[in-house]
Amino acid sequence: MKAKSISFPAEGIDTSSLLEDLKAIKSADTEWRNGRVFGYIYHPGDEDAKLIEKAYLMFFYENALNPSLFNSLKKFENETVAMVANLLNGTSATVGNLTSGGTESILLAVKTARDKARAEKPAIRAPEVLVPMSIHPAFEKAAHYVNVKVVHVPVSDDKRVDISAMEASISGNTILLVGSAPCFPHGVIDPIREIGSLGLKYNIPVHVDACLGGLMLPFVEKLGYNVEPFDFRVPGVTSISADLHKYGYSSKGASVTLYIDSEFRKHQYFVYTDWSGGLYGSPTMMGTKCGGPIASSWAIIRHLGYKGYLEKARKVMLATRQIQEGINAIEGLKVISNPEMSVFAFTSDKYDIFNIGDELTLRGWHLDRLQYPNSLHMTISFGNSGLASEFISALESSVRAVAGDKVQKLQSQLTVSMIRSFSKILPERWFRAMSKALSGLFGGDGNGKTSRSAAMYGASSAIDNRRNVHDMVLDIMDKMYRIWHRKDKN
Repeated sequence: MKAKSISFPAEGIDTSSLLEDLKAIKSADTEWRNGRVFGYIYHPGDEDAKLIEKAYLMFFYENALNPSLFNSLKKFENETVAMVANLLNGTSATVGNLTSGGTESILLAVKTARDKARAEKPAIRAPEVLVPMSIHPAFEKAAHYVNVKVVHVPVSDDKRVDISAMEASISGNTILLVGSAPCFPHGVIDPIREIGSLGLKYNIPVHVDACLGGLMLPFVEKLGYNVEPFDFRVPGVTSISADLHKYGYSSKGASVTLYIDSEFRKHQYFVYTDWSGGLYGSPTMMGTKCGGPIASSWAIIRHLGYKGYLEKARKVMLATRQIQEGINAIEGLKVISNPEMSVFAFTSDKYDIFNIGDELTLRGWHLDRLQYPNSLHMTISFGNSGLASEFISALESSVRAVAGDKVQKLQSQLTVSMIRSFSKILPERWFRAMSKALSGLFGGDGNGKTSRSAAMYGASSAIDNRRNVHDMVLDIMDKMYRIWHRKDKN
């Protein structure tokens, strides 16, 4: 296969033909409406989805760049922020903004902490953000963009951040302490009370990454599950990020960043007053913002209300507990730690967990792969509820297949062993060249499709030099985002 170019179309295509093309191309996507994709899609059910789609399309062309033109979008944003702040036990002083997703919310929180430190602690020249090892990579991305240093704090055996280690990591350069509610990899909530206490003790802002749990944990707590306070009830918490397009069931992309008060939030804004185009002010990273996600967020919260979200959470947690119990009942498998809500991972001390993941994929079930330790990840939302028994049956058959497939096990072991050996004995530049040549094995057909991932994930975890893994991932990504065609065979 080799890369090819596509010319800009000389003439347009008629509507019906183009729609047929769209349908044909879409048919190759992973089917998610059957509830077998865990994560990425948070579907509220067909009836609720119709409302979201109508609200989105009604404000499809409106632009939140200039709030004075579209008072409707300003109303939707302010009221959505206020409703989420109320859910997360904010006060009348709590403020925030809608963003395009969790990554932007996190970028804003880090940028705001940096600018607040610049204004109030000018002696800090090398600002640092303290985060758990389990924190979402969006914090790394944010630090890269706004030029601050991320200090990783180890987690305890239960995968929650080690508070003693966090306190020991605080320095005169620390501008922000962060905890997750919950973290993505293992679905556990960091000890936010203790992090908040550190923030108060050392006069450092505390951000809670509740992108996953912000619109789920309040209802899980109400249902009687054990959820420690993580929101604005906790003294010391100064900002929270919470995604609406996850368990809020809004359209993508929609999230909120909340702050304890307006003085704090002012550090989020960007203002430029010397442009010939006029005075320019922007509250978030985005300039132009489509009105669709803003309107749909407001609409779905108003439509479902507390009782509607509570009922969805009840069904999600029922499925979660059934699946977790089913996993733990299979010899050799176990759920990692004791996650509070519907996000978790499971691993194996007996089987190659990535081969089990591959077998599940062949059976139509799609789970993410994790490392440290090697595990499979599940995010259960409303669209997955009611399928617990079906999933456990597929998992049991996948385990049996892995247990009896000695050839596949040997192939994976040989691949991992080869990569590990070469990474230790070859000069780094040679190894990078070799891994680039082999990336087709890991990345599939150049379109990002692959039927087996066990070798790739096993190999990546076996390489001590993470720079080599970094380069392998870069090359795979490069292949995914290019157009390919097969060479003619002559």
